[in-house]
Amino acid sequence: MPGPSRTAFRLSQLGNFAAARFAELTRSLGLTPSDAGVLRLLGREPGISQRGLADRLGAVPSRVVVLIDSMERRGLVTRTRSSTDRRTQELTLTEQGQHALLQLRGLAQEHDAAVLAPLTQEEREQLVALLAKLSEGHRLDPDVHPGYRDSA
Repeated sequence: MPGPSRTAFRLSQLGNFAAARFAELTRSLGLTPSDAGVLRLLGREPGISQRGLADRLGAVPSRVVVLIDSMERRGLVTRTRSSTDRRTQELTLTEQGQHALLQLRGLAQEHDAAVLAPLTQEEREQLVALLAKLSEGHRLDPDVHPGYRDSA
């Protein structure tokens, strides 16, 4: 009789490996994984409010303010008062932030290729489909890593 598959453990182990490697890659650009997540979200949803960003990240707004303060100081993000609600700050990427996002996309492709290197193309396609099915089944947001909650 075979032993337990330990599938959840293996997924967790691989996720930790991939996350640590991605953190190293983002560090080479002077960014954190949280910065990368915010850049990606702002690239997809320019003008999102700070509150909306906090909701998407699943983080408390005060932690997001600190993150955005840092990114604004580094010239990656700008805050603008909403023209429809003066209490709301809308977030957009600066030119430097857009450049960083392009660099991140390249790193992400390299990262995917390295993590998936042991698999054939057919196996990669199967894995992508299965992971998407699991993510959807557990109602995970495909644009937000749960680890952002802790670091945002």
